[in-house]
Amino acid sequence: MTYAAITGWGKCMPPAVLSNADLSTFLDTGDEWITSRTGMKERRISHVSATEMAVVAARRALACAGVDAADVELIVYGSCSADEQVPNSASGVQAALGATKAASMDVNTACTSFLYSLSTATALIRTGVVKTALVIGVEIISPFMDWDNRNVAVLFGDGCAAVVVQASDKEEGVLGEQLGCLADARQTLRVRGMGTAYTNRNVMSGDTEWDFDGQEIFKRAVQGMVQASQAVMKKCGVTPDQIDLVVPHQANLRIIEAVVSRSGVPMDKVMLTVERYGNMSAATVPVALAEALEEGRMKPGALVLLPAFGAGLTVCAHLVRWGDRVTPLGLSAAELPPLKKTALELVQEIRSHKARAQSAAGLRSARLIETV
Repeated sequence: MTYAAITGWGKCMPPAVLSNADLSTFLDTGDEWITSRTGMKERRISHVSATEMAVVAARRALACAGVDAADVELIVYGSCSADEQVPNSASGVQAALGATKAASMDVNTACTSFLYSLSTATALIRTGVVKTALVIGVEIISPFMDWDNRNVAVLFGDGCAAVVVQASDKEEGVLGEQLGCLADARQTLRVRGMGTAYTNRNVMSGDTEWDFDGQEIFKRAVQGMVQASQAVMKKCGVTPDQIDLVVPHQANLRIIEAVVSRSGVPMDKVMLTVERYGNMSAATVPVALAEALEEGRMKPGALVLLPAFGAGLTVCAHLVRWGDRVTPLGLSAAELPPLKKTALELVQEIRSHKARAQSAAGLRSARLIETV
């Protein structure tokens, strides 16, 4: 039987740090309010495009695996904040890497996009379609954020990580997954202003309003991730005490604590990044995976549980058997261009752009009314 082992990993985090104190300069909030509700202290704001982050993370993952870009046969780009819709973002990564043999596709299931992409790559490797794949989880939420909405502005950040997945005859990689969607609750998390539903309605890209029902999302997220985690463990004949590490979607510390407790795994087996990075949507799980390896928390042969949920409301849980190697075969010199502004300055630029867009839209509407 063919398996799909994870053989390389690499992350790319923007250097600009937006703290809770920074948020309090333009929102009615503070460190205690944010931390007590979310567990978040800071998050990153990108000064480059999502594709640029993805290319750096991909180069680092390939070097880690000792794989040349020319040998990659598939790139799966998981994100809900792609730089472009047409052409797809995966093709931009392919061109930058010189991965000329690779098929390239984007997957958008919101915060679960990386894990759904991992399932896609794993399935194509198991069935013999490809032997080597690059799977990316990347988000650049900041340009689409409604920075005047305290309920969402404190939660999200930018980031990226990637993994290399290769055919193996050893029982490694994804052993099983449980995918699902609580579609009756899809209205609880909606970003108005992204997509063709808002085209030609005096809405400019980035001028968004967020629907976010925090209480309902909390309830459904916990329910969905617990059920998916229990289902995949049962499917694979695994008990909670056999799990070596849990790497969950980092949406909110209280959600993580509830999911882990109800799944029967102790918190000391959980990899947390939520305090430092907030919710990076599709990037949270791969970034946490990369950091678990960097911090020596991933042991050879570890059994890893990866639960997640996202807008839709998509849910999933993956059970992964790690391989023997937990250190990189090589390192990449790829870096982001220098940062010239603070995170707060970057956010204020986004806010100013949105204010100008709204003002221009209001002026156009006023002129239209005058002509009627």
